[in-house]
Amino acid sequence: MPCCEGAQSIQATLAGLRGLHAPPDPGWIRPEILAAVTLGLALAGLAAWLTPRWRARPIRQAALADLAAARALPPQERRVALARLSRRLARSLGVEGAAGLDARLGTDFFDSGPGRALSHDLYAPGPAPDLGAAEAGLARVLAGLRA
Repeated sequence: MPCCEGAQSIQATLAGLRGLHAPPDPGWIRPEILAAVTLGLALAGLAAWLTPRWRARPIRQAALADLAAARALPPQERRVALARLSRRLARSLGVEGAAGLDARLGTDFFDSGPGRALSHDLYAPGPAPDLGAAEAGLARVLAGLRA
């Protein structure tokens, strides 16, 4: 019978197939999941480490550009421009005044050094202070800025 011959060949084909086997139990720790979690934590740590460094560049670069622009001004205007730069730097770093800048930067430049001419002695009567020392000191402070 023609209809039975087809069924017998199908049955023979099906008899030759193997049964389904479940994959091996991966256990609690799967290597691909562990690798993904490790990679994610490493990337998060790298981002946390690099973020402060990326934020510091614009502050330092802007301050150095302002310092370069101030050097081209006449002495009285240069003194005011340098004082504005120090106040802007304090605001950018989230501190208040010369003492806050010295504490944040770990210096004594603004309270008792040549930077005093830009903060405490800005409007003091008397001869004009030496702005060269203040500029050089401010350039050193800005070059070491890591905030």
